[in-house]
Amino acid sequence: MVNASFSSNPLRTRTRAFIGIDMTRRFRQHDAPPATAPILRRFPTLTQLRGLLLAWLLVSLGLLAAAAARAETPATGESRTVIVGGNRAYPPYEFLDADGKPAGYNVDLTRAIADVMGMKVEFRFGAWSTLRNDLTEGTIDILQGISYSEERTRTLDFSPPHTIVHHAIFARRGTKPVDNLEELRGRKVVVFRDGIMHDSLVHLGFGPELLLTDSPAEALRLLAAGRCDYAALASLPGMFLIQQLHLTNVVPVAKNVAAEKYGYAVAKGNHELLTRFSEGLAILQQTGQYQAIYDRWLGPHEQQRFPREKVIKYGSMVLLPLLVILIATAAWSHTLKRRVEERTEELARQVAERNRAYEELRLHQDKLIQADKMATLGVLVAGVAHEVNNPNGLILLNLPILKDVYQDALETLEARYREQGDFLVAGLPYSRMRDEVPQMLADMSDGAARIKRIVEDLKDYARQDSVVRREPFDLNAVAQAAVRLVDTSLRRATTRFETIYCTPLPQVSGNALRIEQVVVNLLINACQALPSNERGIFLATGYDLEAGEVRLTIRDEGIGIPQESLGRLTDPFFTTKRESGGTGLGLSISAGIVQEHGGSLSFDSPPGQGTTATLTLPLFNEENA
Repeated sequence: MVNASFSSNPLRTRTRAFIGIDMTRRFRQHDAPPATAPILRRFPTLTQLRGLLLAWLLVSLGLLAAAAARAETPATGESRTVIVGGNRAYPPYEFLDADGKPAGYNVDLTRAIADVMGMKVEFRFGAWSTLRNDLTEGTIDILQGISYSEERTRTLDFSPPHTIVHHAIFARRGTKPVDNLEELRGRKVVVFRDGIMHDSLVHLGFGPELLLTDSPAEALRLLAAGRCDYAALASLPGMFLIQQLHLTNVVPVAKNVAAEKYGYAVAKGNHELLTRFSEGLAILQQTGQYQAIYDRWLGPHEQQRFPREKVIKYGSMVLLPLLVILIATAAWSHTLKRRVEERTEELARQVAERNRAYEELRLHQDKLIQADKMATLGVLVAGVAHEVNNPNGLILLNLPILKDVYQDALETLEARYREQGDFLVAGLPYSRMRDEVPQMLADMSDGAARIKRIVEDLKDYARQDSVVRREPFDLNAVAQAAVRLVDTSLRRATTRFETIYCTPLPQVSGNALRIEQVVVNLLINACQALPSNERGIFLATGYDLEAGEVRLTIRDEGIGIPQESLGRLTDPFFTTKRESGGTGLGLSISAGIVQEHGGSLSFDSPPGQGTTATLTLPLFNEENA
């Protein structure tokens, strides 16, 4: 049995991401009693009976305490490691590589699910029949690859399948071919023990003619050596092992005798763990990670499902009737064309009116949906901020104490260093640690303070507020808060982000949070416009006393905006990023907010020179307060 642990928890800055793979081998030992053990031929004494009774009571109490401890241990949680069973010799789905480490399609899929669901997993690889018993006995939590069958659902619960496994019949070259499993009767057939082919053949009534092995590789070796007539195995592992083991005399004689659903399985009733893996699998399928894993391991080994002759045959059977239908449809359409033309004007007018009413209705509906989403997001952000602030507050509270502790211990450590020379602290020389520990504590303090500042910005950004409440605010402070919110997007989009804040900057009147939303939208659009991170984004503030306004400009060196689209940027539902998920509501909402504040939002995009967005707001005075 091989164990390998995998943790999906990311470590903070100044630590290294580490995925521990601890390969150990565990063997069950069964100690048989000596053959010459003496046999008691007399009744036990009273003292012996008392000793036996006391030992029985101690064992019972120990078992009860262990059961209570298990009952108090949460079934799931961040600290619990999920034991995942895998077949040690079932490539390319799951196997042990040349270094003895778990590898394959199932392993990468499980690691990705653990990553997105925040779980810790430990791989335990062994013989397939042993793994199935371990799952039933509870020594492992889940099997990452097992074929579905009605019989197996009596003791197991299955996830939705993550792939379909096709099975084939293999034989030596020159052996009489067969078409299905029924034709194997009377032949000597090898299958690997407790596999789906083993279950299927036993269900069909096969018995003595079956030769059982612990792995598909062993089954193919026996077939190549002439120890049996046929082997019933999964197609992909079979072809993979034939090539890997250079078994040139073994070929598939029936390429698709069964197609089985292949996915995760847990012991009957463990719905919570199965649900987490099923949810993780669904997330991977939506994000594209599943397809990448599938293409890496299974894509190169996929074979053409249908021969060319069958494709031509069935294609002709489908296309010829379709061609006849197409010709008949064309003739019918020609007849109807004249009738349609007579009513085109009337229908066009009616459709235009209905579309206009529909667009207005959809606009209002989408704005309501967006407003509801933003309100919900505000509640979620407030909850997350609260949960983050609690542990971060402990860090900020304890770090000064740790600094004082280190300073108090420094004199003693220095004295030992002067008297005894260099020594190890936490596995590193003290001469190095005395310089690094203060810097590490300072970095931790700065990082915790930055977390607190970001959380406060998120809470302010998500706070529900109305433009009706107007008060003077500093546009520089609003811009700086918006930059902090989108700092991650800016760092990912460009290595050249520059700001020029005009100081002192006259105050403006309005709702600072709403204007911050506008600045965030403009910065995100600038990030999305850059083709590479070598291009820059530049933010600047300024004012014009004669015009009575304060300005904020955001210029990017992106791909620019076509001149015919500039005038429609603030129209509802107009977007140039529809294929990447744009809704066309961001700039429309931003323009509405600016208009409510008595300002303006304009865009300039010379061909090939990026885009400049200019936000202007009136100066603060008592009249517009």
